[in-house]
Amino acid sequence: IAFLGKPVAERMEARAQARAFAPAPKPKPAKAATVAPVLPRRETSVIVLNGNGRAGAASTAGARVQRLGYLIASVGNASRSDYARTLVMYRPRFRGEAQRLAKDLRGAVVAPLDGMKPSQLMGAHVALILGAK
Repeated sequence: IAFLGKPVAERMEARAQARAFAPAPKPKPAKAATVAPVLPRRETSVIVLNGNGRAGAASTAGARVQRLGYLIASVGNASRSDYARTLVMYRPRFRGEAQRLAKDLRGAVVAPLDGMKPSQLMGAHVALILGAK
């Protein structure tokens, strides 16, 4: 027993040390729950704003969004032109429509209206603010 006990104890100690110094697994960030859109694309109104400063970006994106089947309420410039990421902001109750548009555009960030009042959307359900990415 003494002959087998030492090698077994050494292996158990080595395993315990390996676990103690192993990096802890990183927790996965919680994914925002997807909400089903209420309106079909053809009834979802979008205001497209250029937030990256590139001339013609809002017009080009507006045409793309319209080809996807959305209504374009307006195209113009955002109040600033230093947005790093493309953003889809939504009015209350239209999160699902914003998530669908972001998915259709592949990679836009979805957020509630922040810094904008619903009246600034001129009746649109969501605002697409174009960023550098």
